[in-house]
Amino acid sequence: MAIGTFMDASSETSPTPYSRYFVYNAWWFEAIMIFFVINFCGNIVRFRMWSKEKATSLIIHLSFILILIGAGITRYAGYEGIVEIREGETSNLLLTEKTYLETFIDGSFIEDGQQQRRKLTPMHVDFSDRLDNDFTINTDYKDTPVSIKYKEFIKNAKSGIIEDENGKGYLKVVEAGDGNRHDHWVELGTVSNIHNVLFAVNKPTPGAINISYNKDEDTYDLESAFGGDYMRMADQKRGDVYKDSIQPLQLRSLYQLAGMAFVIPEPVLYGREGLMKEDKSIPTGQDAVLVEVSSGNETKTLELLGGKYRNPAPTNVTVNGLEVYMTYGAQEKELPFSITLN
Repeated sequence: MAIGTFMDASSETSPTPYSRYFVYNAWWFEAIMIFFVINFCGNIVRFRMWSKEKATSLIIHLSFILILIGAGITRYAGYEGIVEIREGETSNLLLTEKTYLETFIDGSFIEDGQQQRRKLTPMHVDFSDRLDNDFTINTDYKDTPVSIKYKEFIKNAKSGIIEDENGKGYLKVVEAGDGNRHDHWVELGTVSNIHNVLFAVNKPTPGAINISYNKDEDTYDLESAFGGDYMRMADQKRGDVYKDSIQPLQLRSLYQLAGMAFVIPEPVLYGREGLMKEDKSIPTGQDAVLVEVSSGNETKTLELLGGKYRNPAPTNVTVNGLEVYMTYGAQEKELPFSITLN
């Protein structure tokens, strides 16, 4: 147990999947716990601890026996999790502490007038960026083979733009409307609603903060439906933003417009939307797993964002005419009682 604690020294929580795999969930560790119970019982009999003079020793031994038996029942017959309740609400739904991969497959097979959806048995997973994590699921949908293979695990993951010269262009907008930093990627030629403020990039839109990007000249212009100001972070230079007036956009500057503070921290990035690792100093509260789904001669990558105490919507991919849906996160269990938060 001491070794397991040191194995988790770099983590904020313990135990982690790493120490559970090598210590706490190992068969030999469970065997030690069983031997403890046998030895405690043996000592009670050997030293005749039921006498009045040895009552203290008896209580200590019985305490350890009770703790270990209780731990075993919890481990094999119970489950743990969290119940999220807002003030004044009632809930009987629990998100499990354990994480699972769940899979559904849709195809063209019709039976009794209904399209058949196959749900595979949920697979308990305990991924770690310090473990191998490798797995393969081989199944079929009405005799059509389907294979799901582990590809990559991303700790502290987020959705973002992965660089690709042949990809689409995106402009990053960083704001902290609720006190926490949020990154938004606005695709060139589109309009994005960020906390009820429209940001338009290369798509002039009335009532929006319009940003124009000229790729050939590598220049940026700003035309806003709102007045405000900006501060350039490098030298603290300040300037005004005039309503409905075209002026150069200052990258890496803090803008105050329409009651929102935001920064355009970097030039346009060409790439594709995907999952990536966030810096450990910015906890995202979620992880990601990438799997390869194969059927027939087709193989596609499915990116699943979720993790501990997350219950995400299914993500799907089409291979060989089949729709494969998967989720990575906690299971939602219904409790036999409800809790109200007063």
